[in-house]
Amino acid sequence: MTESEFILKDGFEYPNEGKVAWKAPSNIALVKYWGKKPNQIPANPSISFTLNACATTTSLAFQKLDKKSDTFSFDLFFEGKPKEDFTPKIITFFERIERYVPFLKGYHFIIETSNSFPHSSGIASSASGMAALALCLLSIEKLANPTLGEDYLKMKASFLARLGSGSACRSIEGDLIQWGAYEPISKSSDLYGIRYPFRVDSVFKNYHDTILLVHKGQKTVSSTVGHDLMHDHPFAQQRFQQAHHNLDKLKEVFEKGNLNEFIKIVESEALTLHAMMMTSLPNFVLMKPNTLEIINRIWAFRKKSKTHVCFTLDAGANVHVLYPESEKKEVFQFIQDELVAFCENGHYICDRIGHGAKQLKG
Repeated sequence: MTESEFILKDGFEYPNEGKVAWKAPSNIALVKYWGKKPNQIPANPSISFTLNACATTTSLAFQKLDKKSDTFSFDLFFEGKPKEDFTPKIITFFERIERYVPFLKGYHFIIETSNSFPHSSGIASSASGMAALALCLLSIEKLANPTLGEDYLKMKASFLARLGSGSACRSIEGDLIQWGAYEPISKSSDLYGIRYPFRVDSVFKNYHDTILLVHKGQKTVSSTVGHDLMHDHPFAQQRFQQAHHNLDKLKEVFEKGNLNEFIKIVESEALTLHAMMMTSLPNFVLMKPNTLEIINRIWAFRKKSKTHVCFTLDAGANVHVLYPESEKKEVFQFIQDELVAFCENGHYICDRIGHGAKQLKG
């Protein structure tokens, strides 16, 4: 679909007031999106596991104004408290999507949102947060036009979410989501994420992700700044080519259930992401000493145990430990025995592949 097909037509009667709510998951990229063009267009395609437990719950109460405002009218509460530092990001999001959601200035909104995981800690909270908010807005559109199909609404929600946070477009559906124009997938798009269309072996179903919270504080550099550093990066083009190449290889990996090749690709992608940050100008080291200790212990345990445990990283210090359902008992015991000690206050999150966002009672 093209951008113009997401523009809302006039002539619908919108409700005077109401409340809608959605729970949207985070996601963890296997092939990383790093670097973007204007208008939240990715510089390379990516693919991610949708998570289950790591999610944002957002409710959106709306009250029609007496007359359309010149500005956006909303109050925002994060985990029950006003959160003023979120306001500029919401305004930017609303400015980007107003063309596609023209009723925005006709309402006063009360946005109440909360995460099941620490904010700004390397887990994609902006992804789940923007996905949940986009879905709430689409629920209002659906109230005005009940004939809209679910496929269209999911696609538009992914399109809108991307304009708030690029990776948010991968948090609408599950369990394996591809985003970015990629020639072997005819329906792929830079504008929204789609469900991975090729065969996926059952070994990748119910895959586990134990997230080790090495550092729960604010990241040293935001993802936005990190993406911008790719514009003049000396290795940018090689990185973008690598992402395409890894997606090519994953097709056979997923089809045949080749866990050894899966590990090579996923860990290489994680380390490449951090290498790009370390070699940018200015440069950043996002890992912590405990991040490296965890990685080394995973490598040693995998060699000794012959299991298929592996790691990936987002743009932060936390480690996502990935492993198949069949090896859950042995790997989780290893995590408890050897890795939890390197987490901040011993904190970690047990998660697994999920199946996308869910609407809640408003």
